[in-house]
Amino acid sequence: MTPAPPDHVVGRVSTVLRALSTRRDGASTSDLARSCGLARPTVHRLLSALAEEGYVDRDRHTGRWHLGPELYLLGEAAAPRYDVTQQARASVHRLAAATGESAFFSARRGDETICLLREDGDFPIRSFVLYEGARFPLGVVSAGLVVLAMLPDREAEAYLSTVDLAAEWGPAHRTAEIRARLARTRRDGYSTNPGLVVEGSWGMAAAVFTPSGEPGWALSLTGVESRFRPDRRPELGALLLKEAHTLTNLLRTGRTRPTIALG
Repeated sequence: MTPAPPDHVVGRVSTVLRALSTRRDGASTSDLARSCGLARPTVHRLLSALAEEGYVDRDRHTGRWHLGPELYLLGEAAAPRYDVTQQARASVHRLAAATGESAFFSARRGDETICLLREDGDFPIRSFVLYEGARFPLGVVSAGLVVLAMLPDREAEAYLSTVDLAAEWGPAHRTAEIRARLARTRRDGYSTNPGLVVEGSWGMAAAVFTPSGEPGWALSLTGVESRFRPDRRPELGALLLKEAHTLTNLLRTGRTRPTIALG
């Protein structure tokens, strides 16, 4: 279910850019219009104006739109204030090396998680549900589940009362099922996604907290179901919690650059 588009220009531009950021191979004007819930002529006008400023770029051969060079430059300028990926890179590497699975670092941005880092371990079979730039709603994939679970109860319930995740992600994402997974995540300290987005592709995640104690990021592991056996999951969970605790302490003690939560 596509949410109602914003009724102001800045909101519509933001919606289009966010939608485009999830398309690694670019997107057509019609694709973006459908995903944003906007009329195609409106999206074309916005994209044309953004292209003039360098915020998007259009492939002459395919006609598909991509994020533009100006966004890269703006991101570089903003990185010293917001970016913690350099600090997280070591944790992602250790998780991939220790487990053989694909390891990730994701950030919370409002009601979504965005994958920022990926490193594959040496196990030859991979899951490609997550990739750098992928966005998912809170409560979907292991990163979004653990972030939602670690929010205050009132905030988590307010979010669940406004979304219908089952409409897009299937009956396993009905509110009752999500609440049950949130309870298990709070009990265990880490989340488990038993192939709910792509059958056979499992994931686990632990939250990384801001200096003020909010779940701002997540470290996660994904792989095929056979690699997440019941006897192995506690070991994977302990590794995730250890690295999440290490990274949280780095942020809390100020041994990294100052950062601001993206929520």
